[in-house]
Amino acid sequence: MLITSVNNERIRELVKLKDKKYRDKIGLFFVEGLDIVKEAYENGVLEHIYILEGYDNPYEDIDTTNISIEVMKKISDMESISGYYGVCRKIKERELGNKILLLDNLQDPGNLGTIIRSGVAFNFDTIVLSNDSVDLYNPKVIRSTKGMLFKINIVNRDLKKFILENDDYLIYGTDVIKGINVREIDKDKKIGIVIGNEGKGMSLGVKELCNKFIYIPINGKCESLNAGVAASIIMYEVNNR
Repeated sequence: MLITSVNNERIRELVKLKDKKYRDKIGLFFVEGLDIVKEAYENGVLEHIYILEGYDNPYEDIDTTNISIEVMKKISDMESISGYYGVCRKIKERELGNKILLLDNLQDPGNLGTIIRSGVAFNFDTIVLSNDSVDLYNPKVIRSTKGMLFKINIVNRDLKKFILENDDYLIYGTDVIKGINVREIDKDKKIGIVIGNEGKGMSLGVKELCNKFIYIPINGKCESLNAGVAASIIMYEVNNR
């Protein structure tokens, strides 16, 4: 089947996937590019592939529709369009594990993508996104993860409620004044590390629930680190402690 009209009913539905409310309503999201379509397929969440006319079909066992370049431009969220657009089911939650990262009102898609990639690289089990953080299935987040969103457990929660309900974790916040050196984190405990909002830091309610605080020693000429960079350094140190 080849779809050439941007006004096709199915194409109008695909365009709606750019909207978070619609993604949440139907439990689907989209990925673009053959590499990340492959990751979605291998992780069992790929439902349908839309392939640019003239491109090969990599998966005969997945429902496939061919589309014209005009249609691909309509549904794509990329400046330079890919030949492959995959519709996926949202990823199922897994066990929390012993090393978790809690993101408190993180807003930048690039920061979340960086943190997800670092979480995989440095063997963290779970990333807990506060309900007011940037959406995991935001197309910019998905692109910046380079497919790593399929390789780590990521959940959305009310952070205060989550911390209270999981009191077997030692929760570390970040504080350059009250904190201990990140290299002094207790290696024998189940731990959670809180990373706050890019501009405001941790919310007061979450900060009050932290058991301890840590900081990253940096040159005094530098006032602070980007949230994605800071989280990556902390996860690296925890992984190598």
